[in-house]
Amino acid sequence: MPDQIIQQIITHSAEETIEWGREFAKRLTAPVLILLSGDLGSGKTTLTKGIVSGLGAATEDEVTSPTFTLVHVYGAKSAGRKVYHADLYRIESFHDFETLGLEDLFDTPSIAIFEWSERFPLKSPWPQLQLRLEHAGGDARRISLSAPDKTGWPPKSDIVGAPGPVL
Repeated sequence: MPDQIIQQIITHSAEETIEWGREFAKRLTAPVLILLSGDLGSGKTTLTKGIVSGLGAATEDEVTSPTFTLVHVYGAKSAGRKVYHADLYRIESFHDFETLGLEDLFDTPSIAIFEWSERFPLKSPWPQLQLRLEHAGGDARRISLSAPDKTGWPPKSDIVGAPGPVL
């Protein structure tokens, strides 16, 4: 059964996408996996800038695409705001995933953001939120939020006051 879309919004600029990410971050509690998907240039890293800065783990300028490093870790573990940001674009097998060094990821509650999440090869014990980004003409982006039924996130009351226009 496909996951139901909880919220769908349109942002009209990179700044709006970052701002939506900041507001979205206020609703997150570790542990959680944020699974991003979308074409090249659809705004996955831009959205991540907002989420990571909204969590207080790094400034927007410190958040960069992990395309070549594959994994960035932001925030202090002691602060409870450790955020993993991984780019799985080049992951082609379970062995490739193992080389990322994320074996301990599930040992301590944290927030993990995976770009190209369709390449995430494991079932996770953590709640998962899926964000699909799509070009919507010019600088506009359509962001669709969905979650497997078992997560129960977000509560319906959260959706009403959610940032950005609801379609």
